[in-house]
Amino acid sequence: MIKCGRPPKGNEQLSRDRLLDAALRLFLEHGYGDLSMEALARDARVSLRTIYNQFGGKSGVFGALIRRCSDQFIDGLKDDCELTEALEIFGRHFLFRLTRPDVIRMRAILIGESARFPDLATQFYEHGPRRTLGRLADYFSRQQQAGRIAAIDPHFLADQFVNALRGERMQRLQLGLESPPDEAEIAAWVAQVTRLFLRGCLPR
Repeated sequence: MIKCGRPPKGNEQLSRDRLLDAALRLFLEHGYGDLSMEALARDARVSLRTIYNQFGGKSGVFGALIRRCSDQFIDGLKDDCELTEALEIFGRHFLFRLTRPDVIRMRAILIGESARFPDLATQFYEHGPRRTLGRLADYFSRQQQAGRIAAIDPHFLADQFVNALRGERMQRLQLGLESPPDEAEIAAWVAQVTRLFLRGCLPR
């Protein structure tokens, strides 16, 4: 059990993770607008001051959840991996996270409530898509400097690769028209997308 107030230094990350775990569950149960900060603090067994100090408010908590999710795939872009392998590792992790039911539900909450809470959309975009595209663009830029990718705008490449990974299936998943793919289906899809993508941007 986490006590209220500032935890010992060695337990700060544990406290943060538990708070975010509680926030994810409560957002999924209650939505964004109907979840009070008091309820979040009570469930996570931390003080309101702790939440405000660490995240700045409810939208900051949501942004931290999105950032934690994106950490699971953007950290896989390693320069010491062969190009195809690095993109496939990124693609598998990216698509697996995006197609999980909790992430699908979070996106639905975002779409439904962003008009009422503009900060929600800002936090999502800054910690999710913008951060992911920026990290990919940086990776493609380094690959271009090494002569492995043609001189095409790296931001354009990042946008095209991410959109090819998502494809039309993301809309079907969001609408509940199909079940989330398993790891084997994701791996096969990512391999096809990566091969097709690289045909268009390898040096000639």
